[in-house]
Amino acid sequence: MRRNALIPILYIFSLCLCADPAFSQTPRTAADAKMPVGEVAADSDQYVIGPEDVLLIHVWREETLTRQVTVRIDGKISHPLIDEIQAAGMTPLQLKKAVTAMIEKFVDDPVISIIVIEANSFKVFVSGQVRNQGIFRLRKETTILELIPMAGGFTDWADQKKIMIIRKEDGKEKRITVNYKKLVKGDKGAANIVLKAGDIIIVPD
Repeated sequence: MRRNALIPILYIFSLCLCADPAFSQTPRTAADAKMPVGEVAADSDQYVIGPEDVLLIHVWREETLTRQVTVRIDGKISHPLIDEIQAAGMTPLQLKKAVTAMIEKFVDDPVISIIVIEANSFKVFVSGQVRNQGIFRLRKETTILELIPMAGGFTDWADQKKIMIIRKEDGKEKRITVNYKKLVKGDKGAANIVLKAGDIIIVPD
């Protein structure tokens, strides 16, 4: 009889061990939850936020302040407590620090996460002798060597030695010529260019 009486007690104890961690006293942020496909880490020091990106500003234990916002064309976002703040040109970590500094004027020790839900601003344009021309939205750092397969590869008429990358830097247009064949061969003199948002890639015939 004593052995049978212990069974309910052991069952209750096992339930306590498996309890949802949300009931613990350790603060949780939005980064603790499962992140949707394509999402960029909140503490990324590489991704630069741009117009059209969709962000989640999560304020722990302040659900009324947690908002999903879209970066406007002027690069700013709106939030009830901070009104407007520049987001474009900042990494999620930099924006997190800026938002925290403004919200802590109204909330004691706020725990804030900035998560990129949709990285829409990081896009490049591909035209010419590739099988799939158009706009490509990139979710991570991508090189020209990685982009060509994403565009379906070359057509039979492509001049793989003279791929042109047109890039704007400091208001000026810069043209970079890439020899794809040398890249594939691993030629030390061929640079595998890392693409930047707004790059235009042209594959001539």
